[in-house]
Amino acid sequence: MSTLVAVYGTLKRGCSNHGLLQHSNFIGEDCLTCITLYDLGPYPGAKLQASQGIVVEVFDVDDREMQLLDNLEEYLADAPDQGMYDRQQVMTRFGLAWIYLYNRPVDEASAQRSGSWQAV
Repeated sequence: MSTLVAVYGTLKRGCSNHGLLQHSNFIGEDCLTCITLYDLGPYPGAKLQASQGIVVEVFDVDDREMQLLDNLEEYLADAPDQGMYDRQQVMTRFGLAWIYLYNRPVDEASAQRSGSWQAV
């Protein structure tokens, strides 16, 4: 079975964790106004907060790849509010896609409300 996932940080093409998606089908880019990114140092975290538009890449992944992503993002299916990231579906121009949302406070992090996250 396959499903769509929208990525905004180190899983994007050319970034450090993209290898986990190297066998996935790249569907395309979209710009989501339902998320804001926060600078967490080596990677960003997204919150469901209105923005001017954050660029995401959408991939079609299989169950094995989704499990690899869950492990990377420390998503806990049995206790999603306790993992580092939760995942929820958001509407993209390609249909519903899972996106990983940061579960921890972002009080000290700077917000990015538009554009595309770039690795430093």
